Order: sequence, then structure tokens, then C-alpha cells
Amino acid sequence: MIEIHTDTDNTYRFNLKAENGSTLLTSVPLSDKFEVDKILRKLNTMRLTRNHFERKTNTDGKFLFSLRDNDGRTIGHSEPYDSEAGMENGIKNLREQIKSLL
Repeated sequence: MIEIHTDTDNTYRFNLKAENGSTLLTSVPLSDKFEVDKILRKLNTMRLTRNHFERKTNTDGKFLFSLRDNDGRTIGHSEPYDSEAGMENGIKNLREQIKSLL
């Protein structure tokens, strides 16, 4: 499921959500709805590999990832996970959700 919303500074973001409603990915701010559509179309054609995901640990010890396009530009970020296994499961779920958008 995709949710698109407008931020207070008139930029746009989208959330890719799992079937249970949890947020798998929140996009970076985008300038207009055309850019949102462009990124979503790009996601439909990308063959996501391990290199598309940057795995991180924040200062609280939580695990999160960023999704990058084929040119290395950041598309969005995950919510923090309590464990590395949870983060890897989030990546798996995101891949499945993107496939279901096709």
C-alpha cells in the first residue's frame, strides 16, 4: 500500500506500508507529485539487490536501512528496528511489497 502526503513545507513524501499497516519505507522529501510518480515507477522497474540497501545503526542502537536507486541516490528510509534480524525482515517485506505494486 502506498500513502502520499504533503509536508508543511509543501514537499511530498510517500510511505510504502506492509499489509498489516506498518511503515516499511518513508521517502525523502520530493518537490511535487510528478516526482513522487516518477520514483514509484522507477521502483517498479528496479531489480533490488543487496547494494540498493544501506544498513545502519543509530545512536540508540536501533537498526535501520536506506533504499538507494541505481545511481546511488537515496529514495527513502526505514523505521528503526530493535534487532538486525528485524531490519533484514523489513527489507524482505519491502521487496515483496514493491513486487506487489507491479
